[in-house]
Amino acid sequence: VKTQRETTEQTAATNSKSESTLYIHPDNQTTLLALTSNLTQASAVLESKITNLTAEIQDLKTQRNNLTQQIQNMERNSNELNISRAQWSIDAYCPRESNGRVCNACQKGWNLFQSSCYAFNDAESPNQKTWEEARENCTGKISDLAVIDNDTEKVMKKIGYWIGLRAEEGTWKWVDGTLGYNNLLPTVSVTFNKMNVWKAVNCSEKYTWLCKKKALSV
Repeated sequence: VKTQRETTEQTAATNSKSESTLYIHPDNQTTLLALTSNLTQASAVLESKITNLTAEIQDLKTQRNNLTQQIQNMERNSNELNISRAQWSIDAYCPRESNGRVCNACQKGWNLFQSSCYAFNDAESPNQKTWEEARENCTGKISDLAVIDNDTEKVMKKIGYWIGLRAEEGTWKWVDGTLGYNNLLPTVSVTFNKMNVWKAVNCSEKYTWLCKKKALSV
């Protein structure tokens, strides 16, 4: 049988245990607070990254849609340009006449010789061009400066026309990439005179010019 004193002591001990709190050492408490703060900051950073990634994904989707639209516009413009070029070719080589269309191997203003068309650009002195300017003019006509590729074509030469031959790093080349003649003077470009003799002159000089392109098969 427990005495009243023992009972009182046990009750006091029980009450003491129930009223006790968890004790954390100050150093550990500081560490826990630091960890909590770090986790909070890491969570905020992660949420910020998620927000930024979501925005970037949306931007990429917008860019993709814009690029898709641009591609569609380019395809449409390309188709329209091809149709326009085709119509231009038809009108240039097959002009309308009273009895319908009559197709020619060369468009108006060009001379047919063998399987090529030639345009002699007989510009007056103020409108003559340098070699580079002359070539740009020819390429704008879907042609190039004339390449003299056989003896027969030499009869086409007239006075002072630029042709498609120039020196590049000491080597004479035609505009189509083939090598030129080695017996020319080591200057930069070629014109020709009325004696059917080619003459090497400076590319910056201005002359008339001769364009050439393949004739249409009719």
